Amino acid sequence: MRFISEEESAALVTHEMAFEAAREALIAAVAPSTTLFPAVLGHGTDTANRFSIKSGTTADYTGLKVGSFWHRNPEKGLPRHNSVILLFNQEVGRIDTVIEAGHVNAYRTAAADAVAASLLARPDSRTLALFGAGNQGLFECAAVARILPIDRVLVVARDASKVEGFAERLRGMIDRPVTVEAAPAEAACRAADVIVTATPSRAPLFEAGWVRPGTHLAAMGADAKGKQEMPPALLEGASLFCDLPIQSLVMGEFQHVAESIRVGRTRLRALGEVLASGEGGRSLADEITVFDSSGIALQDLTIARAILAKADAAR
Repeated sequence: MRFISEEESAALVTHEMAFEAAREALIAAVAPSTTLFPAVLGHGTDTANRFSIKSGTTADYTGLKVGSFWHRNPEKGLPRHNSVILLFNQEVGRIDTVIEAGHVNAYRTAAADAVAASLLARPDSRTLALFGAGNQGLFECAAVARILPIDRVLVVARDASKVEGFAERLRGMIDRPVTVEAAPAEAACRAADVIVTATPSRAPLFEAGWVRPGTHLAAMGADAKGKQEMPPALLEGASLFCDLPIQSLVMGEFQHVAESIRVGRTRLRALGEVLASGEGGRSLADEITVFDSSGIALQDLTIARAILAKADAAR
């Protein structure tokens, strides 16, 4: 059995690798030969400690990812989030590869956002509003700034004192000048070309009327029943895209407009369909587009294969 440690996988992963892996995963998600199984959501003895299991299989590979959130870990000098990817040997059913992927997971999640932005955001987008000043928000900004000319980031955070440290870290991740500042929610939304939400919120973070025509939004935080970052009134009037429709309607952002989607008042498309068709995602300059990423196992499996290939090439 092959084992790649957290330190090794963190040294191998890049935004470029994650982008290509995410693109491959989103296309594979809509292929007839692919099966994505329902996510398992659980908790530890302390019910605030959460974990999820996401699994899938394609014509070429099978595996799963276990992601965890242990809320008191910072008191022990450890990150709250962790992740382990398991790849099966399909011939005999044994685990062939184990990859510790806590750091990789941040790249993997942000990469889906970047792929969506490359299709759905206006190419001249320069101002990004970010809700949430946590570690994942850093990677979201860095990934989106790779494929859009972002030069201004407005950070909406409950604790504005965190923004200075956030800004310093972000500037170290982006290879061009970028202005980073704290902003109230309404001002950030009204100024933004792109809005990214990366929070554990269970209520809308802003009002629909604050979002300008032509804005692209990415909902990255809703990955369990009851989580919510965006107002339903905005979603019902926007063009909606996601990684996996059946999952988004149950545990993603679009669970809050599920009935509107089911009866056809609001259209929802898998981003993989857009990628596979070669069509552009955005059709009008003033169109509001929303991408919901509740996370799929294929993102983890494709990036795991890329990490393995890079590790082998370096031998």
